[in-house]
Amino acid sequence: MKKLIITLFVLTLVAGSVGAYYKFGRPEEETKFTFLAVTRGDVVESVGATGTLQAVRTVMVGSQVSGQIKALYADFNKIVRKGDVIAELDPSLFQTQVEQAKANLSRSQTDRDRLTISLEDTRNKLKRTQSLFDRKIATQQDLETAQVNVRSAEATLKSSEASIVQSQASLNQTQVSLDNTIILAPIDGIVISRNVDVGQTVAASMNAPTIFIIAGDLTQMQVIANVDESDVGRMRPNQVVRFRVDAFPGEEFLGAVSQVRLNPIVAQNVVTYATVIDVPNPQLKLKLGMTANVTIEIAKKTDVLRVPNGALRYRPTSDIFADLKLPVPPELLPRTGGRGGQNAAAGGGTRGQANGARGQADQAVAGAPAATAPGGGGRASTAAATPAPAAGAAPATATQGAGGQRGNRQPGEGGQRGEGANAIQAGGQPGGDRQPGEGGSGGGGRGGGRQSMQERMASMTPAEREAFIARMKERGIDPNNPGAGRGTGGGRGGGGTSGGQRGGAGASQPARGIAAIADSKPGAQTIDQLFGALPPTITRGRAWIYVGGQLKSVQLRLGISDGTWTELLSEELKEGQELVTNIVTPAMAAAAANRPGGQPSQNQQQGRGANPFQGGGGGARGPGMGR
Repeated sequence: MKKLIITLFVLTLVAGSVGAYYKFGRPEEETKFTFLAVTRGDVVESVGATGTLQAVRTVMVGSQVSGQIKALYADFNKIVRKGDVIAELDPSLFQTQVEQAKANLSRSQTDRDRLTISLEDTRNKLKRTQSLFDRKIATQQDLETAQVNVRSAEATLKSSEASIVQSQASLNQTQVSLDNTIILAPIDGIVISRNVDVGQTVAASMNAPTIFIIAGDLTQMQVIANVDESDVGRMRPNQVVRFRVDAFPGEEFLGAVSQVRLNPIVAQNVVTYATVIDVPNPQLKLKLGMTANVTIEIAKKTDVLRVPNGALRYRPTSDIFADLKLPVPPELLPRTGGRGGQNAAAGGGTRGQANGARGQADQAVAGAPAATAPGGGGRASTAAATPAPAAGAAPATATQGAGGQRGNRQPGEGGQRGEGANAIQAGGQPGGDRQPGEGGSGGGGRGGGRQSMQERMASMTPAEREAFIARMKERGIDPNNPGAGRGTGGGRGGGGTSGGQRGGAGASQPARGIAAIADSKPGAQTIDQLFGALPPTITRGRAWIYVGGQLKSVQLRLGISDGTWTELLSEELKEGQELVTNIVTPAMAAAAANRPGGQPSQNQQQGRGANPFQGGGGGARGPGMGR
């Protein structure tokens, strides 16, 4: 009994010690941060594709005549030169035809000689008949008969001469057929295929049979890569291409884009375009038909500041700020109001509900303040915060925006937009007083009206007028008819019951054929040469830094990206500065530990407290800990 009491006492003491340790003596867990640093290096934006190696020039050598193969003078991989004899057909049948054609030609020539003698005889008879007729010895009928005999002999001689030409042509044809029994190499190259053997008969009655396939100079080859339609818009000639083949996995080959063929290739509803890549092959390592894994360089920046994409993808949640006992930044707070801003009285957004979208209907609710009513028709129009009008008072007057002017309107009437700061100066008319439900008409277009153009030119000095006319002609606009060439129909008519109706459309731009576009760029022979350089890539991004116990966001201006790094164009960050890619608070760690298997929660997997896309190389550590 005594031993049992002692044992129970010891167990109770141990359990209490363990519980006290976990409650009071266990060190407090710290928030773990994962960082990646801003570095300097190369960033290459590229497009991947798969292609096949082909020869620049491939010729299929066939036979124009039918016959039996008598001899072959070329085989696989043989190097041949233009004019070399590579095969010969049995010529015996064609030699017989040549001899027969020669005999027919000789007979035709003999007939011509005989008819020539006959013609001379008839001419002599005509002369004698003419002499007798002059002496009143021969009759008129005898003279006419002699003349007919001469003309008949001449016609027969001409027919004989035509027969000679026909016989000569037949001889030439049979001679060509005989010559075609000897097959010559049409180009310098290498025989990559032989389809016949000695003794085999080839028939060329329907189409020319292929005997050999000769590839041109294999020191210059091509890769035909199928580029997806989503990437083909970024293809330009002379872009650098790097590719690998399975035969040499450790070696990288270089090439350059030469052509993007316009013929689409559709396979299982996937549209691709064949992109031709010129590849030098001086060591003849590359073989025909090899599969090339191609990487086309769209843009490349060398030795620039670059930000890891894992830091750009990370977004902390409000729970993390709560665990860190930090205020939630304004950029993470949920937005209210329209797209363009939260309140027109606070300055108004460019496209908010308080300011109105371009050309949307204007519907001011009676009794509502002007600051909360839809505003002017311009892109950046604002409405001043004014007290609500009394019952029965006139409706609020919308202010003039950058896109035009709106007049006093009744509830539900449509808006009207001009293109310039003043709709009248831009060729349009301001929105006047209209009845409820009346839709707005289109404002003045880019060119404006002829009258407004003349008024503007009249107010200019002669030098200004000449410069203005020159600029208009460069843009393809006729100063005397500004509505032609560019659409003069302008703004979208406003709401009311007919809202959303567009204004009148102007004359369309004159059609320019592909030949006219090519003439504008001397030396352009293909459509690939008509495309200009790609515009620079400029995007916006946000990264997070942890400095002095504060988690702050940094707005960044970014350039090209290679999927791992993104070029940094702004100067907010310096080389070596660390960016947050993941944060794990004690609460998040405890929640993960309580889950089966210690797996993170679904929210954490979705980036709410944990970043599944964090980049490699960063270590998890508490605040203030060294790398």
